[in-house]
Amino acid sequence: METDIVVIGGGAAGCMAALFAAQSGAKVTLLERNQKLGRKIYITGKGRCNLTNASSVQECMANIPRNPRFLTSALTQFPPEEVMSFFEALGVPLKIERGNRVFPRSDRASDVIDALLMALRRSKVNIVQGRAEAFILQDGSVIGVKCENGSRILCKAVTLATGGISYPATGSTGDGYRMAKAVGHTLQPPVGSLVPLEAEDCARMQGLSLRNVGVKVVDQNGKILYREQGEILFTHFGLSGPTILSASAHMRNFESESYRIYIDLKPALEEDVLDRRLLRELEAGANRDLRHILEALEPRSLIPLILERSGLSGDLKGNAVTKVQRKTLMTSLKSLTFLITKPRPVEEAIVTAGGINVKEISPKDMASKLCKGLFLAGEILDVDGYTGGFNLQIAWSTGRAAGLGAAKFCREEETNEV
Repeated sequence: METDIVVIGGGAAGCMAALFAAQSGAKVTLLERNQKLGRKIYITGKGRCNLTNASSVQECMANIPRNPRFLTSALTQFPPEEVMSFFEALGVPLKIERGNRVFPRSDRASDVIDALLMALRRSKVNIVQGRAEAFILQDGSVIGVKCENGSRILCKAVTLATGGISYPATGSTGDGYRMAKAVGHTLQPPVGSLVPLEAEDCARMQGLSLRNVGVKVVDQNGKILYREQGEILFTHFGLSGPTILSASAHMRNFESESYRIYIDLKPALEEDVLDRRLLRELEAGANRDLRHILEALEPRSLIPLILERSGLSGDLKGNAVTKVQRKTLMTSLKSLTFLITKPRPVEEAIVTAGGINVKEISPKDMASKLCKGLFLAGEILDVDGYTGGFNLQIAWSTGRAAGLGAAKFCREEETNEV
């Protein structure tokens, strides 16, 4: 088989690269190992697809902790507002929710995939199911792709958009890393980002979800790395939930550093206000056990831990609680602390931090500086963002840049041949 461009990977970045390359006049083959495109898109935003964040380029970059400057050109050329216009033009009405998160109005990720698939078909992109095994090289340039089944696709350029290693069931198993390293690219070791965290003292609260609590991440030197208010979930291994996943992106050096998470169970109440509330509850339940009095403030499954951290017995009567003991209760309510032992495995992460060294990639068109005719896009690159649609925005922008870059490369190659 022969084509102008082979795009390896039918996720967000790959679909965008294939579409923009085809719309630029290139003959494109999209190679996807799964039966359906966009497997990972289906599960983003809990199946609703948080496809971008309605923010400026500068705000986007502020939410990309690793190598944001590399993305300046790609994000400027295809910012969130244009991504939104792009999908609405494809027939996907959008809405903006809390935190400027953008979703399909239908709340169905499948609508995003269906719209992309129809656009690819209209642009005559040849979609082939298969797994890429290796590049075919000639004089240091990529001239094709060898597939696992032994078939070969000859081409002028290849865009590698195979994703990272998070959610391997969706096809992100690290194939792209191996292929890129084979032509000289170096790799920042991939780790999980936006990943649940392991912590002690959480199993007894397994399944408990808390909304509108304050979360603060502090490193071993006492530096505050992250502070936000939102939802957390206690699990058998530790902590999860949207706010914890966001917090995990700030905890990147477990080999050399330790981290603690402080949870403010009553962020809407200043300490003096909460103290008066606690005092009222104690006076109203003067002859009741403290464990039952606290049920007016917190879920029952959380109370044993609060009491343990406060050094108080649940049998203590309300009228026996001293001012000093009330102060220790306040500390637990406003600053319940958990030592984070480690993140969960990268396979459980939403995105992969780490990847191909961006110093080896041209930021304007995502072209490899080491292998002529090779372009890279999406999660395979050493860039990642926080929750809120920023990671898909990276995929759309870098995919578009790679697609246009590959199409331009093909045109130049044809001119040189003439």
